[in-house]
Amino acid sequence: MAFVITSPCKDEKAAECVETCPVDCISEGEDMFYIDPDVCIDCGACEAVCPVEAIYPEDEVPEDEQQYIQLNRDYFTK
Repeated sequence: MAFVITSPCKDEKAAECVETCPVDCISEGEDMFYIDPDVCIDCGACEAVCPVEAIYPEDEVPEDEQQYIQLNRDYFTK
C-alpha cells in the first residue's frame, strides 16, 4: 500500500509533503504533486502535514477520488 495525493492538491501545491517525505517519493507535476507508489514506504509523514487534507492511504481514498490512485501511478510510468 502507498499513500495517494487527491484533488484538493490541484492548483494548491503547498509542498509541505515534499519537505517531509523521508524517501523523496513525491514529485511536482504541472498542477499538483504525485506520490510514487513504488518508492513510498507508507510512513504517513506526508498525510500529517498536508494543509488541504489531499493525502490518503491507498485503501482509504474516498470513492469519488479513486481515479487519483491510477493518476499517481501513471505519473511515474510516463
